[in-house]
Amino acid sequence: MRRIIAYLVRFAAILIGYVIASLAASAFLNVLFLGYFGYAPEPGHPTIAPALYFSVPFAALFVAYFGFMPAAVVILIAEVLGRRDWLFYALGGAVIAVVFLGFAHNVGEGDFDVTDNNVRLALIGSGMVGGIFYWLSAGRRAGTWRREPLPDPET
Repeated sequence: MRRIIAYLVRFAAILIGYVIASLAASAFLNVLFLGYFGYAPEPGHPTIAPALYFSVPFAALFVAYFGFMPAAVVILIAEVLGRRDWLFYALGGAVIAVVFLGFAHNVGEGDFDVTDNNVRLALIGSGMVGGIFYWLSAGRRAGTWRREPLPDPET
């Protein structure tokens, strides 16, 4: 029974970590594009903060949608191998972004393809930031479900 509870807790931690990673990658993309277009987030500016409150979770939905399958593979590999280092997750986030870029290129529609190198690098960087935030929230305890089961308390 304890093993099933450990699996469920680990699965919940993975889902929460994925949500946090998607939000972090989205926030990184938003800040990069605001800086690219010349909007500096000034401390007292009345429009930047409310725009980020809306656009970060909205863009996180797309980040989470397009990155789900490659992220599931990276998370499964990390859990099975018990990888707990931040570099694995940062490089895994970069791989997830590259897989998305390959998907966008092969989908066949010209409007969906990402052709600008600055945008490609921004997407890869946001994948790395998402991977690091996943490591911070859930990746540091990867593979803990594989430990020996705790003995049941004797009653």
